[in-house]
Amino acid sequence: MNPGHRPSRGAISFIFVTLALDSIALGVVAPVFVPLVEHFLHGDVRRAAAVVGGFGTVFALMQFVWAPFLGVLSDRFGRKPVVVLANIGMGIDYAVMALAPSLFWLLAGRIVSGITAANATTASAYIADVTPPEKRASAFGMIGASFGLGFVLGPAIGGLCGQVDPHLPFWVAGALCLLNGIYGAFVLPESLRPEHRAIRFPWAKANPFGSFVLLRRHHELTTLALVTFASNLAGIVMQSTWVLYVTYRYGWGPGMTGVSLAVVGVFSVIAQAMVVGRFVKRYGERTSLFAGILFGFAGLVGCGLAPNGWVFFVAILPLCLWSLAPAASQAMMTRRVAPQEQGELQGAIGSIRGLAMLFGPSIYTTAFGLGIAHALPGAAWFLGAAIILAALLPVLRPAPVEGSALAADAA
Repeated sequence: MNPGHRPSRGAISFIFVTLALDSIALGVVAPVFVPLVEHFLHGDVRRAAAVVGGFGTVFALMQFVWAPFLGVLSDRFGRKPVVVLANIGMGIDYAVMALAPSLFWLLAGRIVSGITAANATTASAYIADVTPPEKRASAFGMIGASFGLGFVLGPAIGGLCGQVDPHLPFWVAGALCLLNGIYGAFVLPESLRPEHRAIRFPWAKANPFGSFVLLRRHHELTTLALVTFASNLAGIVMQSTWVLYVTYRYGWGPGMTGVSLAVVGVFSVIAQAMVVGRFVKRYGERTSLFAGILFGFAGLVGCGLAPNGWVFFVAILPLCLWSLAPAASQAMMTRRVAPQEQGELQGAIGSIRGLAMLFGPSIYTTAFGLGIAHALPGAAWFLGAAIILAALLPVLRPAPVEGSALAADAA
């Protein structure tokens, strides 16, 4: 944490609200996005499905490419201007999508929203700036809770607004982002002091591959980067196949499917807001990392094996405790870089997540289809469980004795 520079509790709360509103804004447009694409394609459902899948890939690609750029930009010029401008840009972008006269304009808006949504990396760097190392896991858990809150509230708000007008959710999302950006411009103090900023803008690091150089600098960063990628890749199974799986295996309609997703969101918020910080404080970051991975493994296997909906709901509980792993690993990574590198680190982490989002959906939908063909409907979940279990392997490798944050944490 920058010595002698402690932003107010209200400023830190603003960061959490910013991330929650980003997530809510994305969720608000979800219920009407597919119908809007179908409208532009004159009701062609098959083409619409392909287009929506392509839009998702483009969004993930923008996250992969732009997260490092925004991260190192904040290392050079400070966190506040990047966070504020990204919010204002996102607000304007949703207005453009609300007025989009064609599919091309909707795609352009989706590209811009993918770029501006990468400001989550800068917000995470802000938290790393102002939070003592021993409390960062709890703070990153709260960041996860803010996303979970958006996961629950966004689609609900969007569904209600969409019944009035299919364009209204875009206006609501835009207003949330725009007002938040304007509010932050007046309230949010800068977290990165001038003497801790990068001297020049490092163009060589402002891309995914350049940012990965930072991750190779230390054994611990490389190890935790592999864990982060495997954990995120495993988690894509829920986004990719949840609706397909519960519809096929349990015969759930949209209502019950929505309830199950809401349960995940609510329990995830509870776990990340109330459990992560206490667990890490008591057992340490390394133990929390192992525990989170094992909870995730148990939840994925449980969902894949669940013979009925009630057992499936029980398996959701360990899935929500999976959040221990990303909070702990992210906190451990922040210990290994200097203040002027926190944005670069968060950008690299954002690229890792974007990479998982790029490849995960096709991997799991393919596994789901093959599983059905071979009477194994839980195949995608089992694949995710195998991937997250593989995340334990790099952590189990012996770390260098000297300077090892992992070894220190284990002690």
